[in-house]
Amino acid sequence: MRKRIAVLAAVFSAIALAAGVAAAGTDFGQFVQRQLADQSSRLYGVSGPLEASSTRSITKQQAQADPRDLATVARSLRVRVVSAGAAPPNLDQSAFWPDASNPRWLIACNEQGTADPGLVRVNLATGASTTIVTGTTECDPVRATPWGTILFGEEAGGGPAGGRVYELIDPLHTTGVTLDRATGTFSGGSGAGNLVARAALGRLSFEGLAIYANGVTYFGDELRPGGGAGGGAYFKFVPATPRDPGAGPVSSLGQSPYAVAGRLFGLRAGGGDFGQGTELGQGAWIAIPPAPDPDLRAQAAALHLTGYYRPEDIDVDRGAEAAGKVAFCGNNTGNEDERLWGETVCISDGTIQQAAANTAVPEVRRFVQGSPALAMPDNAAYQPGRGNWIIHEDASTNTPLQGPHNNDLWDCLPDGADPDLQSDGCVRVGTLNDLTAEWTGGIFDASGRHFYVSVQHNISGAGTILDVTGWK
Repeated sequence: MRKRIAVLAAVFSAIALAAGVAAAGTDFGQFVQRQLADQSSRLYGVSGPLEASSTRSITKQQAQADPRDLATVARSLRVRVVSAGAAPPNLDQSAFWPDASNPRWLIACNEQGTADPGLVRVNLATGASTTIVTGTTECDPVRATPWGTILFGEEAGGGPAGGRVYELIDPLHTTGVTLDRATGTFSGGSGAGNLVARAALGRLSFEGLAIYANGVTYFGDELRPGGGAGGGAYFKFVPATPRDPGAGPVSSLGQSPYAVAGRLFGLRAGGGDFGQGTELGQGAWIAIPPAPDPDLRAQAAALHLTGYYRPEDIDVDRGAEAAGKVAFCGNNTGNEDERLWGETVCISDGTIQQAAANTAVPEVRRFVQGSPALAMPDNAAYQPGRGNWIIHEDASTNTPLQGPHNNDLWDCLPDGADPDLQSDGCVRVGTLNDLTAEWTGGIFDASGRHFYVSVQHNISGAGTILDVTGWK
């Protein structure tokens, strides 16, 4: 009887599958995508994902009257305006303060020039914005460190005047400070002594930061290939003395793992067959020669590190971290004008202890392949609880291939037990209604149910931060 029941169940499953495929025509890919949408509540905690990008572009007056109109989200999600009209217009990445469990402020980068606010704090209760630092150029990545500071950096190229990173302690009592980029020193305002340039991490065009509690830090160089030269490389910093992950917050910047020079490494995919054409699979961390304030972009060329097409934001896989392993995922944006749609990759580096000892074999795997629908991915955000990833699109919004179409938010499943080592599927959960804007810096709180995201350089002319809720 049990065997007969099993056979009947298999038959009925086959009939249901055939019926589903028939309903979707003969395109099995469309059938799979429809299954993701139909089961989105279970898979993503979201009902009613969006079938297409918006083609709308609202007016400045409409955006100012109700900033929620800048975005359309999946049916079960809701949008609340956190800040609009108070913050500078090019807000990019942000970090929670004092922490992701009970956030009261966002510490955010503003991606403009030296005369504009560089780092700001935004009160989540009132939306008020206060400038912490002016003088940065293209402030982009920002993270709260496990030891209670803020690390932020510049997407400003390589060389002796290139982008660098800075560390801040006590962001609530640091206001109106000015950075001198030539000297890397801070002055004026209140709390200038709470800031310092971190030469230990070198110079390049900083975008993504993955920071572990022992101080091991990963980051990429946002550089496109050109003239036969490779694109941006990925790097790793290992402190001279790895920090005790169980230690509490530091009381001074001198206690930070970045306070003294550690060891820097660059990623080279492949073994003896490294070079153009080898960008996935296993590789090695190649030691960067010690130097004060090193130009990592120059070292990438000299050491034949693997180049990627404009490495963008990266985020830590917190599920892997909880299991004692290092894994982080991020985007290589590609070039939509040449139908190179970009990709999301994930990089593993053994256990947390092996990463600090640099004894693991790093491995790069493609997680999401870009497409005309998901083109030029930029920011990436890990969702606590579900382990899904929110991929932010930063594509051209009017192309010969697609015509006018807005940038989207995609919700991507982790890889399951199937053999392809890639996401088990993505659905569109948000689209903008402003062809001049892009989603940037989205970040989940610790519950995985509040997603704070910026609508950068939008038509209103002012910074806009939204809180997207309704995630199950």
